[in-house]
Amino acid sequence: MSRSPAAGWSSKLPASQRALPPASQSASQPSPSPPTQVTTLAIVVTTYNRPDALEQVLSAYLSQEDREFELLVADDGSTSETRAVIEAFAERAPFPVRHVWHEDRGFRAGAIRNRAILASAADYLVFTDGDCVPLPGFVARHRALAAPGWFVAGNRLLLSAGFTAQVVREQMPVETFSALDWAWRFLRRDVNRLAPLWLRDDGAWRLRQPDRWQGAKTCNLGVWRNDLLQVNGFDEAYSGWGLEDSDLVIRLLHHGVHHKNGRFGTPLAHLWHAENDRSRLDRNQQRLDALLASKQTRATLGLDHYPS
Repeated sequence: MSRSPAAGWSSKLPASQRALPPASQSASQPSPSPPTQVTTLAIVVTTYNRPDALEQVLSAYLSQEDREFELLVADDGSTSETRAVIEAFAERAPFPVRHVWHEDRGFRAGAIRNRAILASAADYLVFTDGDCVPLPGFVARHRALAAPGWFVAGNRLLLSAGFTAQVVREQMPVETFSALDWAWRFLRRDVNRLAPLWLRDDGAWRLRQPDRWQGAKTCNLGVWRNDLLQVNGFDEAYSGWGLEDSDLVIRLLHHGVHHKNGRFGTPLAHLWHAENDRSRLDRNQQRLDALLASKQTRATLGLDHYPS
């Protein structure tokens, strides 16, 4: 989503947030639950007025190894140009595509994601952004890593400004790149790293930091629908860009849902965009600090304020 921070190759949170302690400390390592088959899966792609990037991202879902999913575009108030891209894609997609939209009243990613949650009946939802190109194993790997009592947070590689412009201009299918293609782009400084492409199998190492909230972002996050309902979804009390995804993750942890490391397992290529307005970040940080000091699990302004 173009309103997310990704200027240059740095998308780190402010120093004050990075210094905060974890939401909780487990007395012992939680045991993984027995594998449960994900019956229905939905991809939620958040976007705002970047139809060229969105078209690139949507096209990449046609190359997924696993096509048993529905795709919802959570549109934070884009113009008709974005609607046209979505409608054209829906006509050729082999899976259901839905456009969830609300009017543009500033950055309200939490609100439009809540609307997407309610619009889908899938039992597992994977959140990502309209500027994050999924590599072919993205859906299949999220499905394989899903486990009851856990959310899965993955990572990404970042494309440079110049390479992003070329990719979007030429509609370059980066999702089809080979390892050699990516290595060449890394040597040219077109991408910041290659590590996210080194896929590793599931294993105990993915469960070693079950209470970690730092680093989990909604550009690559898988959550069970029932867990989202239990914590009342995203908290729309956050105003402007910043930390609404951290808030969700912390409340999931407070509720007893643990963090499963999806790094090196759910690859995405993040298209560059200019940094967004952070004028309300301090206020959002205060709200997050208060949450960390509490045991709150449910969003103050979440799913339950929508008519059933």
